[in-house]
Amino acid sequence: MKLYGRITSFNVQKVLWLLDELGLNYELVELGGRFGGLETENFQQLNPMKKVPVLIDGKRHIWESHTIMRYLIAEYSSQLWCQGSPYSQSLYERWMDWSQVTFQPAFMATFWGYYRMPPNKRDMNTVELNLARCKLCLKQIEVQLKETDYLAGSSMSLADICVGAVLYRLTTQGLSISLASNTQQWFDKLSKRPGYKTWIMSDYSELKGREGY
Repeated sequence: MKLYGRITSFNVQKVLWLLDELGLNYELVELGGRFGGLETENFQQLNPMKKVPVLIDGKRHIWESHTIMRYLIAEYSSQLWCQGSPYSQSLYERWMDWSQVTFQPAFMATFWGYYRMPPNKRDMNTVELNLARCKLCLKQIEVQLKETDYLAGSSMSLADICVGAVLYRLTTQGLSISLASNTQQWFDKLSKRPGYKTWIMSDYSELKGREGY
């Protein structure tokens, strides 16, 4: 099994975290960013979108981070991760989709507008507007975590990986943001997991002030 991507890529990090949670053996092949390689014909045969991550599992290749994660738990996970009924699966898949279309875009807008923008080019009014979107998302997370230990119930799921992966960069990029009590407790639990420590809480300083990939 191989994973193509760079460790500073937010979407690659999510897959790396899950691979470690599942105890799978894999080889990481760094592509993209300063490593280049996304424009080659060989890579475009794996992913015509020319983006990472891409997972190679035997003769199968899968792209898009959330699709890769769904594949991994369906193919390799225990019942703990791959809950049986369609309704049970919907409990974590709704958060995966919400993260992808609502929370992550709000975060990425602050990250690119603030952290990856040279200070003299920042539009702080726009940054603050996007930060307010992030804070609204955090309120929605807090409401859920008042009811359950994890986003989809009493145990870890893909919901926690997709949503939880946002929190480290959101809270460490230099903007003023705090977590409500239940969200902070959940974040603390995630932060103790080896995969989270290794991949999500990794150094991303090479991206500071860098507008391009």
